[in-house]
Amino acid sequence: MSEQQKKILEQQLWNIANTLRGKMNADEFRDYILGFIFYKYLSEKMEIEANFILEKDNIQFRDIQENTPEGEEFIEVIREDLLETLGYFLKPSELFSEIAKRGNSDSNTFILEDLQKILTNIQLSTMGTQSEEDFDNLFEDMDLNSTKLGKSAEARNAIIAKVLVHLNEIDFKLEHTELDVLGDAYEYLIGQFASGAGKKAGEFYTPQEVSKILAKIVTTGKNRLKSVYDPTCGSGSLLLRVAREVKDVNNFYGQEMNRTTYNLARMNMILHGVHYLKFDIKQEDTLEHPQHLNDMPFEAIVANPPFSANWSANPLFLNDDRFSQYGKLAPASKADFAFVQHMIYHLAENGTMAIVLPHGVLFRGAAELHIRRYLIEQKNYLDAVIGLPANIFYGTSIPTCILVFKKCKEDPDHILFIDASREFEKVKNQNMLLEEHIDKIVDTYRNRTVIEKYSHLATLEEVAENDYNLNIPRYVDTFEEQDEIDIQAVMQEIKSLECKRAQLDIEIDVYFKELGLVF
Repeated sequence: MSEQQKKILEQQLWNIANTLRGKMNADEFRDYILGFIFYKYLSEKMEIEANFILEKDNIQFRDIQENTPEGEEFIEVIREDLLETLGYFLKPSELFSEIAKRGNSDSNTFILEDLQKILTNIQLSTMGTQSEEDFDNLFEDMDLNSTKLGKSAEARNAIIAKVLVHLNEIDFKLEHTELDVLGDAYEYLIGQFASGAGKKAGEFYTPQEVSKILAKIVTTGKNRLKSVYDPTCGSGSLLLRVAREVKDVNNFYGQEMNRTTYNLARMNMILHGVHYLKFDIKQEDTLEHPQHLNDMPFEAIVANPPFSANWSANPLFLNDDRFSQYGKLAPASKADFAFVQHMIYHLAENGTMAIVLPHGVLFRGAAELHIRRYLIEQKNYLDAVIGLPANIFYGTSIPTCILVFKKCKEDPDHILFIDASREFEKVKNQNMLLEEHIDKIVDTYRNRTVIEKYSHLATLEEVAENDYNLNIPRYVDTFEEQDEIDIQAVMQEIKSLECKRAQLDIEIDVYFKELGLVF
């Protein structure tokens, strides 16, 4: 698929999404359109697999007569096979295309109840299987009886039928396993919804440019990963971005507090072809109730946690292995370093972690200074500090930074500082990192290159002399000397302008006198 065809597909999906918009805000109609796309994916993926199983019988899955003994026998065999390989099952009558056809028929068939039942049946088909947790309440945010879709059942039926019919006309090319057309389109839509969701966007989406930087950093020098973990995984896009940078990831782990976003993350993983046995996404507060202590350590960890969020900072956490060695907890009003401590605890000895944080973590005092000092002076885990431009995240214009940590640093004597805050492209009201900006950051990190006014390798002694203040301008001098001003030349220029003005006054006075006016 060419880039132009891809853009056409993305625009088609966005146009269909806007069919649902009505009076709903971005995050509400997001849940419906992404849910319908996911249902279409599950349906088409399962039909392809079922037809492959039935190939030797020379029949198509959709042609099976469900209510005949022979049809029931076929369905039961296929069900057992697909529950193991895909983790779910749909009957021929429950396929997306079948419901879309009914919605498009002249008889104006009522499909709402059947559609709601099908979405429930997808979940029920997994009961008692290994995929049960991955599909549990996956469609709970799609209330087809919501008055936001229409005041009457007929109005809701009409709008949903319209959406399904339009979606049914789009070929996601699932047969071409080397293409991830639907995955790319899904990511595009999530990004579009994030751009319209304002401050709430930070709850579920990290801009792709930032995701690329994090992913490239934690995969440096590796072709395969045993595991990747995101403790605040949002829609799961950051985990999936890491997978693009290597040949294979054995296991994906994530935790997300928001229930709706947790559902979106699971859909996103499945839709990108990640087998249900290879990912484990949990819904819970990461700091208060960590869910992956038995799965750690992780080879790669990435995160874009909520900036300076509140947390309990309960003194009991001083006995928690994640925090106990530091002697102090991150302040209750700023959980940034609590996330850092949590992630370091989960990091493998040969692993790399990269986390996006507000600039305050670089220089704030009290407990945060204590934690910074411990991480550098006692553990020597901090590998790099990367300053990003302001206004690149949805919902906030503040400048941010990436902190990179390793338990076994290749360069234990230095911390690399990169000031990439001034290199960006302004697009409308948002600042964007282009490929050239991303490549420069990543190449500078990987080669630990010193570039004037851009990067600096600071010794541990240098950082200690700055009292563990990591504010980037202390290490990367970006001062630009101004050209010397020739005062005499400026005065001469002013004198010349004054002479010209006097001459103009004389000329204007002549014109006024000719008109009989006083200047």
